[in-house]
Amino acid sequence: MAKKIVTDLNVTGKKVLMRVDFNVPMKDGKITDENRIVAALPTIKYVLENGGKVIAFSHLGKVKEAADLEKRNIAPVAARLSELLGQPVTFVNATRGEELEKAVANLKDGEILMFQNTRFEDLDGKKESKNDPELGKYWASLGDLFVNDAFGTAHRAHASNVGIAANIGEGNTAAGFLMEKEIKFIGGAVDAPERPLIAILGGAKVSDKIGVIENLLVKADKILIGGAMMFTFFKALGKNTGKSLVEEDKVELAKSLLEKANGKIILPIDTVICKEFSNDAPHSVVSVDEIPADEMGLDVGPATVKLFADQLVGAKTVVWNGPMGVFEMSNYAKGTIGVCEAIANLENATTIIGGGDSAAAAISLGFADKFSHISTGGGASLEYLEGKKLPGVESISNK
Repeated sequence: MAKKIVTDLNVTGKKVLMRVDFNVPMKDGKITDENRIVAALPTIKYVLENGGKVIAFSHLGKVKEAADLEKRNIAPVAARLSELLGQPVTFVNATRGEELEKAVANLKDGEILMFQNTRFEDLDGKKESKNDPELGKYWASLGDLFVNDAFGTAHRAHASNVGIAANIGEGNTAAGFLMEKEIKFIGGAVDAPERPLIAILGGAKVSDKIGVIENLLVKADKILIGGAMMFTFFKALGKNTGKSLVEEDKVELAKSLLEKANGKIILPIDTVICKEFSNDAPHSVVSVDEIPADEMGLDVGPATVKLFADQLVGAKTVVWNGPMGVFEMSNYAKGTIGVCEAIANLENATTIIGGGDSAAAAISLGFADKFSHISTGGGASLEYLEGKKLPGVESISNK
């Protein structure tokens, strides 16, 4: 079902509630990565330039106790948003009440305000995270229209997405441009991919990717598996895995996935090993059939990178989620870099990174502009790849 996009709404003169994903990493009150703020700018600018009034809001981390309020204060984000937009952003240090209501009432066309971290409402009974009906109704009362541009929380039914949508009025909810892109690319890759569709899955745990693997076994033409999760599969095949990370309770599951796969799952053929989890200790490359008992695998090896690159030749749609090794350590980043390069250099292919660590890797390695789409949602993109319906997407008005 096609969803309404912000361009389907008449925003002129309207108070537009906008759920953005400004859950950015911060250190000592300073933003260390502003990609999510930058990604939301096109939607915000569209509403402002078309005479709408923007009431922007986001969560920032988890708020479990009063001590979290200071470090989860979203004011620095509002200040940076103002700089990026080149216009004032009125910041309201509240999530409800008279100060917020007055500030909204005083907004003129083309102006923007941002209110405090929505998760501040979790301090008293998790009202945001548990989609408190009264809170969703209250926030909806502050605006005329609702634009949801926060794909990163689309897999959660919170008051700030599903709650507002349920109370804003029929047909008054739309996706922002970022949300539209996520639906188009990730939804399209799962539901109607141009073939061959190849999925590359990495990361530490099979358990994190069970649903994705099961769904992609039906949807994809091949699944290339790297990262520490490969060792659980090797254990299922009866190989020695040394001190490598293995989910012992998932070995039987890995065995059944390999049987179901009928040759679709491609596993690494070599690995970079080391006696300890350290970037400074001596390391070497061995075949996956020759991992010593006292060493652990921390990356895929060069022969695997070549194998995966060969498997990618001719692919029309590629979805990548999860690094190939411990990419934060330079000695174990080569597998992730190699696979990233192989995907980035594909011609005439739709290439998608499903958020999380693989997105961070591609951006930090300078490959961001080489991919068709880099998802802003880790958990949300994983659940979308599993074929699950996302509450935040489902609550957007249909065209």
